[in-house]
Amino acid sequence: MKVADDKAIVKEYFNSTGFDRWRRIYGDGEVNKVQLDIRHGHQQTVDTVLGWLQADGDLSGLSICDAGCGVGSLSIPLAEAGAKVYGSDISEKMIEEAKERAKEIFGNSENPTFTVQDLEMLSGSYHTVICLDVLIHYPQEKVDEMISHLCSKAQSRLILSFAPKTFALSLLKKIGSFFPGASKTTRAYLHRESDVVNILKSKGFLVQRDSMTRTRFYFSRILEATRK
Repeated sequence: MKVADDKAIVKEYFNSTGFDRWRRIYGDGEVNKVQLDIRHGHQQTVDTVLGWLQADGDLSGLSICDAGCGVGSLSIPLAEAGAKVYGSDISEKMIEEAKERAKEIFGNSENPTFTVQDLEMLSGSYHTVICLDVLIHYPQEKVDEMISHLCSKAQSRLILSFAPKTFALSLLKKIGSFFPGASKTTRAYLHRESDVVNILKSKGFLVQRDSMTRTRFYFSRILEATRK
């Protein structure tokens, strides 16, 4: 399968069977043990990022782009904290769900704003750009392009998460337990942290904070990088 196919695969998946699966995972309803584990892991990643941003001070009026926002798990609490949030996702169904969840909390407010948009076509300029749990769906050569584009949209800070390529995780992936059920997900790509850091450096960003979320079935390395 060619690299160029990955984007189409991700879009189709999250507009079909993947949408129903991940909506349950990102919700609060009953799920199986694996999905519950992933739910907890994703929430830990969201909480880590929220903690970083809140520790830096008042978020009121801060422009934040949540690239690959899914159903709004991060966008909505950021808007509740006062940030001006622009969420985007490749999946129309994910964006529709995010809008519905936001409407329940904010009514017809224009914050947060959600749009269907390919990450590589992301427009605008923002104080902070965040991209969580997206890069795992793409190979390294595509990820380099994505990170470069995200850097160009971040005025001050970029926060990324990715599944780190370590010996242990590579082995888990190889034997099939990294993401159980091949028919239930897209292909899972692991990325070397050094590769991610190097592309950030080449675009004028330095890593300031990092964290690792690790559960049984969810692994996410989080980096916060700021402009030099």
